[in-house]
Parts: sequence; C-alpha cells; structure tokens
Amino acid sequence: MSTLPRNGIYAITDGQPHRLIERSEQALAGGVAMIQYRDLSDDHPRRLAEATALAALCVRYGRPLIIDHDIALAQAVGAAGVHLSQADGGPSAVRAVLGANAIVGVSCYASAELATAAARAGASYVSFGAFFPSPTKPDAGRAPLDLLRQTAALGVARVAIGGITPDNGRLLIDAGADFIATVSALYGASDTRAAAVDMAALFTA
Repeated sequence: MSTLPRNGIYAITDGQPHRLIERSEQALAGGVAMIQYRDLSDDHPRRLAEATALAALCVRYGRPLIIDHDIALAQAVGAAGVHLSQADGGPSAVRAVLGANAIVGVSCYASAELATAAARAGASYVSFGAFFPSPTKPDAGRAPLDLLRQTAALGVARVAIGGITPDNGRLLIDAGADFIATVSALYGASDTRAAAVDMAALFTA
C-alpha cells in the first residue's frame, strides 16, 4: 500500500527485536494508520528479516510500512515509503528508486521553514517534535504547539511526535496534527493493542 492515510496514529518501532512482529500486529489490530520501521543497528540480516515480516503484516492489514532512512531496505521489502532526516537527501531520491507514488516523510523538528522547503520538494508529510518530553529521545529539542497552527496552509500532512500519550495527544490533533506518532506509548505498553485502541480513539473523540 502506497497511499498515505488521511490521519491517525503513526506507530514507530523501538529498535528492540523482542516481540517486534507480535507488538506490531497488536498495534495494527488496535487501529494504527501506519508503521515506521526504525532500527539504527548495523545487523543487516536481522533488519531485512524484520522489515520483510513487517511489510507482509502491513499488506495484510492494508496499512503502509515506512522505513526510516534506508531507501535500499525499503526497496528490498516493497515498503510504501521512507522517512528522511534533514541529512538524508530529498523526496526525489526516494521516488527515483521506489517510484512516483512512494510516501516520503521528512523530519522538520521545530522549524516551519524546513517544513515549507520539504513540502515544496514534494514530501508526502512533514514531522515536528518533540512536543513533550520524550523517553525515546530525551535530549530532543522541543517544538511549540503553535507550530502546528502556523503550518496549517502547508498543503501536506503534518505529523506530531515526542512524548505523546492518550492524555496529551488530543491537544496536538486540535492544533492541527494529521498524525500523532509514538514509540513508547505503543511498544512500551503492557498491552499494545489496547494502547493503540485508546490512541486511535483520539481521532474520533
């Protein structure tokens, strides 16, 4: 699947192999809109095996799989797209490999200017954060809530990330976030499916 959903919960894997596929299926069953495979290790055989399994799982649930940084891995497993940092190049490099319909996300941190440039370059979505203290990236800079309001006219989807839970996620949606992304609120939960259900309900509340 290479169509960006309209909105929803964006699950990002935690880089821990233990129960990765099981927890990802629970997240999908609970209603997440898409999954990003994020693993920064150099264990290439394991990464390929995990991404392959996740790709099959996402196809079964009809949800996009996005690969963090790695265009070659995304191509190898037939992923829907790639998420880029500011150091990874632009959307055109991804689409040259994955095709014109690939989903391309770009990290824009707390910068409306970076988001504007990414949108002009053809990004499918831009991500901002961290909005709250993040257990995954405790040293991440903070993005103000008003950034979502300031970028309402960008013309691309906006993803909010960083310390998001069922208790604070609605604030971001009300400010204009199309997606709220989380690692620990799903992959660190004792019941990932229940956590996904709770978070997905924020979009219908």
